[in-house]
Amino acid sequence: MTTQSIPRRPARRAQAGAPRQQVSHGAGFWIVAAAFTSLMAFGTAQTPLWPLYEARDGFGSTTVTVAFAVMVVGAAASLFFLGHLSDRLGRRRIIVPALMIAIAAASTFTAWPELPGLIAGRLLTGVALGLMASTATAYLADLFRAEHPEAPDSKVPGVVSTAANLGGLALGPLVVGILAQWAPDPLTTPYVVAGAVLFIALLLVLISPETVDRELRSQQRPAKFALRPGSAMAFAGAAAVGFFSFAVMGLFSSLGAVIIRGDLGITSHFIGGLAAFAVFALSATAQLALARLAVPRMLSAGAITFPLGLALVAVAMYHPSLWLYLLGAAVSGAGAGLLFKGAITTSATVAAAGSRAGVLAVYFVIAYIGMGAPSIILTVIDKVVDPRAAMIGFAVVLSAGAALAVRASLARPAAGVPPEAVRNETAGRAS
Repeated sequence: MTTQSIPRRPARRAQAGAPRQQVSHGAGFWIVAAAFTSLMAFGTAQTPLWPLYEARDGFGSTTVTVAFAVMVVGAAASLFFLGHLSDRLGRRRIIVPALMIAIAAASTFTAWPELPGLIAGRLLTGVALGLMASTATAYLADLFRAEHPEAPDSKVPGVVSTAANLGGLALGPLVVGILAQWAPDPLTTPYVVAGAVLFIALLLVLISPETVDRELRSQQRPAKFALRPGSAMAFAGAAAVGFFSFAVMGLFSSLGAVIIRGDLGITSHFIGGLAAFAVFALSATAQLALARLAVPRMLSAGAITFPLGLALVAVAMYHPSLWLYLLGAAVSGAGAGLLFKGAITTSATVAAAGSRAGVLAVYFVIAYIGMGAPSIILTVIDKVVDPRAAMIGFAVVLSAGAALAVRASLARPAAGVPPEAVRNETAGRAS
């Protein structure tokens, strides 16, 4: 069964017997952006809480990293097995379950505060993030084109998707850091607030218009994963770039607050959240500020900025300094953000028609593996070598890997394949 986007039409009453009134595609666009932001914020909400869990339950950095990685496993599995389904079943029909699963995760964290409950909630969070990540990106593009058919190549969907994705990841640690520092019951209050926000987002998404018409059928179903001719190397390189960019984000999300407390001697939960906020906020800011850069230049700028930030973090660990650590985190985030933006644009551009969500799902699977695996390896290495030396090795490996991946992502089509077969979509529409 193939699908296609529904052309723009005014707000109407939902299909046969459904009581709810749908909003316009324009209003739906901003509703989905808000829901996307809320769920991504929930994904990083626990960053400033890890030291509290350590103190309460007595586990160390290895357990923190494994608990963080469980979310990555859930996200990767969800993306791999379910991420393509919105191309066939519909965007809203995937985002609604994603929000419901996230609400279930928030409830689990609240009702089952012990380590098993923490693991279960992290797994549910990962599944929700996996369903949301590729689907919301495609949904925003669909809604904008339906509302503005006169501007098919507009960069607005890509800009808003970037702001929602990384902006949400940035807001989660900051808001929860504030709640953990000054609100009562810091291991319960953030989840109650998050659950309420996600529930409101769910109600709003339910009245947003669907953009994939299941009634339009043919003999063939869209492929889960299909690339344009000659673009396999470009996609492989872009996915590797995503892996290395998310590795940095995973480092600060899982171990950032632990490093601040253990290596810098700072116990403020707000500061723990602020560091993660700096990573993701500068990531989004760099992407938005340099959105007009051509993809090769964006990737090159990221490959240069990326190792500089990691070097500053390593220096801050040798000579404990909060401002230097925050600066390194921010610069690392900016570089990772540029790499992420260039890579996801490349991935969406080389996707075959009707397979964008499937291709983006594979991209995010690889990226999320990068968010978890390197941090686990770093934690293990920390047990046998000096943490500062481990950080230097971590920075060198990631920087070299990112540079090689950038080069591969810029590969040209194979001989004999017309360039227009690969560059059929604009970068603005891609993300």
